[in-house]
Amino acid sequence: MVRVLIAGLIAMVIAVAVGPKFIAWLRSQAIGQQIRAEGPAGHMVKAGTPTMGGLLILFATVVPFLLLSTYTIPGLTMLGATVACGLIGFADDYLKVHRRRSLGLPGRWKMAGLVLVTAGVSAAVMQIDYMDTEIYFPVIDVNIDLHWAFYPFLFLVIAGTANGSNLTDGLDGLLAGTAVISLLAFLAIAAITWLRSGPPVDRSDEYLDLAIFAAALIGATIGFLWYNAFPAEVMMGDTGSMALGGAIATLAILTETEVLLVFIGGIFVLEALSLMIQVTWFKRTGNRVFLMAPIHHHFEMKAWSETKITVRFWIVGAILCAIGFALYYGYYLRFQL
Repeated sequence: MVRVLIAGLIAMVIAVAVGPKFIAWLRSQAIGQQIRAEGPAGHMVKAGTPTMGGLLILFATVVPFLLLSTYTIPGLTMLGATVACGLIGFADDYLKVHRRRSLGLPGRWKMAGLVLVTAGVSAAVMQIDYMDTEIYFPVIDVNIDLHWAFYPFLFLVIAGTANGSNLTDGLDGLLAGTAVISLLAFLAIAAITWLRSGPPVDRSDEYLDLAIFAAALIGATIGFLWYNAFPAEVMMGDTGSMALGGAIATLAILTETEVLLVFIGGIFVLEALSLMIQVTWFKRTGNRVFLMAPIHHHFEMKAWSETKITVRFWIVGAILCAIGFALYYGYYLRFQL
């Protein structure tokens, strides 16, 4: 566990130490946030705030991971999937900044990129001894073998989480704090699985690698949050939101807890569902369910402060993660005895 703690600490120190110079460089290059005209009016003051802060998160994560990793297939899969999703987001951010408007990479190209990420994760899954095509459902205590449908299912997990994460990134500190809470849950799952994988001299390096990566990403995101808390000095952009979503989805896949993502990534689910409900209901009736979607904007329109919304979403996210971890402890842990 020492390596796990060191990874998190190094990542956080790198993010906090590099942050000021990185933000100054973004300002010097005029890499600023583009605000959608149809968004909340109060967000116009954020226009020009340095963006692409996700690059700081990725850099602060990759350095300690490469230093401390045991270079297993699951660990390298985490690295590849996170960086690849970050690059998709980077392309989107770059086009927004270059064109000076809020529309970046077309949705079909994002989906194509996520298909490639899923293909890479699927290829890795086929090489990992403990992985199979079964999905376990707690409470009803049933395993369902998806066979060939397992791989489209992986795409839904990765694309759904990455896009849900992207939707959540709408207020200062909202996604960063929410992601840290979700990653802490997966860190606990990976660490406990590693500790139960055998005697100290014969424990699974695969789960140790997952724990190291999760800890590094947590440290990097906390360091980023130091500058992203309201009022934000820097925004993560799609580079960060796609990377975080991809990492969380891949952790769920590699720990075989995909179903628990409904709770551990519960805020992402709520944000995505609110938008789907809003669009579907408006097309059918011409009326809106929410004042604005995704749902955090609904509360903004009700005159809640950004800080109140952010903290309350963190609280809800923590409760949902606690439910997810309780289900893991009650149903999954017995498979490791």
